[in-house]
Amino acid sequence: MPPPVKVQLLPHDPQWAEKAAAEANALALAMGPTLLTVHHVGSTAVPGIRAKPILDLIPVVKCLPELERRRADLEALGYEWWGEFGLPGRRYCTKADPVTARRLVQLHCYVEGSSEIVRHLAFRDYLRERPDVAAAYDREKARCQSLHPDNSHAYGDCKNAWIRKIESEALAR
Repeated sequence: MPPPVKVQLLPHDPQWAEKAAAEANALALAMGPTLLTVHHVGSTAVPGIRAKPILDLIPVVKCLPELERRRADLEALGYEWWGEFGLPGRRYCTKADPVTARRLVQLHCYVEGSSEIVRHLAFRDYLRERPDVAAAYDREKARCQSLHPDNSHAYGDCKNAWIRKIESEALAR
């Protein structure tokens, strides 16, 4: 399990989308035909709200055994492999800056057709389309950061009920 990190929320940076695209290209080169597409999700993918400066990406793969055979290719890009990390059907990887050890990217790898992909995309798109909901999420994130400034795991748990409620709204559309 990766250790918790300090929760730093920064104003939205338009370069996050560019960095996500560059990382998606690097993943495509490393993984070849195993990788079908990469989605940029999480708060760095939603303009107008603060986010931890860590890119959340969903690499969509043909099948998990093929992905697992490419583990060394991901590790060669600087990723640490954490397995399912509490979510069946997911393969979770993190990438940190080799000098500062600051986490830069989190991969949430799923097989094509996973309902988890649909859930993440619905939440992201709902926030993009509804600035009022995005602003409420920004406030919830600030509240959770104030309660858990040094523990990203507890911060994530704090936001969970709010996220689940909005996800169900987004999926019901």
